[in-house]
Amino acid sequence: MKITIFGAGAIGGYLAAKLAIAGRTDLSIVARGAHLEAIRANGLRLIEDGQESVAPVRAAASAEDLGVQDTVVLALKAHSLNPALDQIAPNATRVGEMQA
Repeated sequence: MKITIFGAGAIGGYLAAKLAIAGRTDLSIVARGAHLEAIRANGLRLIEDGQESVAPVRAAASAEDLGVQDTVVLALKAHSLNPALDQIAPNATRVGEMQA
């Protein structure tokens, strides 16, 4: 299953790290700026209960770079959702398949 996490903040990063560590999906994450470069260079670092895990994930600045996905998880702040919808559209086979 191809899954993209759109937003690599605290919630999106945590979810992406857990999914990547589980290793049962073809996982990608959409991020930006220095966070994107850090993920590309070092993977996602998760520290939980004193244990550190590093999860390599495919990271992109644009959803368009990732192609069609089975599932897109929106992990954005509410004010960022509306502007992001056009950016997310390339991940759907048909825009009409996107569901809120």
